[in-house]
Amino acid sequence: MPTIAQQLLRRKPTTPVGAGEVHLKRSIGLFSLTMIGVGGTLGTGIFFILSQAVPVAGPAVIWSFVIGGIVAGLTALCYAEMAGAVPVSGSTYSYAYATLGEGTAMAVGACLLLEYGVSTAAVAVGWSQYVNQLLQNLFGWQLPVQLSQAPEQGGIVNVPAVIVIVLCGLLLMRGARESTLVNSIMVVVKISVVLFFCAVAFTGWNADHFHNFAPAGFAGIVGGAGIIFFSFVGLDAVSTAGDEAKNPKRNLPLAIIFALGIIITLYVLTCLAALGAQAPAKFENQDAGLAAILQNIIGSTWPGTVVAIGAIISIFSVTLVCLYGQTRILFAMSRDGMIPPVFAKVDPRTLSPVRNTVIVMIATSILAAVIPINFLAEMTSIGTLVAFLVVSVGVIILRVREPELERGFRLPLGWTIPILSIIGCIAIITQLRVITIVVFLIWAAVFLVFYWFYGRKHSALEVGRPVADAEAPYTTNVAQPSTEAVRQAGAERRKAGLR
Repeated sequence: MPTIAQQLLRRKPTTPVGAGEVHLKRSIGLFSLTMIGVGGTLGTGIFFILSQAVPVAGPAVIWSFVIGGIVAGLTALCYAEMAGAVPVSGSTYSYAYATLGEGTAMAVGACLLLEYGVSTAAVAVGWSQYVNQLLQNLFGWQLPVQLSQAPEQGGIVNVPAVIVIVLCGLLLMRGARESTLVNSIMVVVKISVVLFFCAVAFTGWNADHFHNFAPAGFAGIVGGAGIIFFSFVGLDAVSTAGDEAKNPKRNLPLAIIFALGIIITLYVLTCLAALGAQAPAKFENQDAGLAAILQNIIGSTWPGTVVAIGAIISIFSVTLVCLYGQTRILFAMSRDGMIPPVFAKVDPRTLSPVRNTVIVMIATSILAAVIPINFLAEMTSIGTLVAFLVVSVGVIILRVREPELERGFRLPLGWTIPILSIIGCIAIITQLRVITIVVFLIWAAVFLVFYWFYGRKHSALEVGRPVADAEAPYTTNVAQPSTEAVRQAGAERRKAGLR
């Protein structure tokens, strides 16, 4: 019988799914993986988070995006190495399980529930704003406040936010291949709309809007970065597809790097165009901001209508990816015994976790229906930052513990990039509101209590698990395998052609 310390520190082998475990269908190629990254990221920070971040940072929100992009970029590179070394579903949770142990993995699972579950709700609320803008432009009326806002904002229930989550859930139930195809089409459309916005917005450029560039100083810039940081969550979503990616050791790192380059370029370009076209004071609490900016420039509703349609498609794509990521993380946790087995049940026809999807769809719909967007955005940011922090630490630990492990991508400059990523994540976390940090700590504590009474007793490592022939031996932080054992396991994996 293992001790409590051994239970908390035991680790899963850094190998693909073992024999006898539940599998998902490998149907996602490099292009679709890249589109998952772009689809889960492009939309949140562009189409509505400016109304929350500009009042905090002023025109210097451009630097907020740059700082957020640098930290996300450093972490994305860490993700690329981890995804190439541990190509399984579950993202940061699985990486923490392989490097820091079961107890830490459970805490990271709590972070990921915020990162994906709350993010799904947040972007669904933003979708609701653009639906109303489109209805106003096309038909001259909007949904009443009671049916399109949270109770705190004068409404009763946000119906459009619920509708978009239900639609995404139904699509995911059809299967990963169909969902990623729809997402890829939507991503192409949204990139086109963003470029259209930039082209029109630059015609209304006014340099005076940048006069009082940083009214709140560096603190405002970093505070703005904390608010918008959740808009980089889609980069992490790529790694949740580890069980469904083709040739994951190669394609997961490449998809993360390609998505990162596309996202940072479009974010900064659009932020420059928006601030050049509209005075910073007008951003505060502005619904469907980009559409309103174009309408003010042109003096007509048609450009705003185009952007509103693009935003509806774009944010639908983000919601789809976030919902997908949440279900796959819960799937991985359930397969490991950390949460009830219902989340790992796979439909025999679609080879997708249908029951899991239904549960997540209902839970996130409730959040989106009654909670305002500003609080949802901050809670997502802290969950994302902590998850990013763990991945960066995990890269260092895995390099020390398993230097012979085959990696599809290896970071340059030694430990420099993960250390800078750790510093950046901590710096942004310290700028979040105290209430956000307190709520996060309470949530993580509740999740660890659940682990104490359920997860550690039902863990697959506790009750025994089938192991593939080429899999590394069972390992813990207490009893480590020898270097020769790790090297031999790696050679056997390569010989068996495991990818």
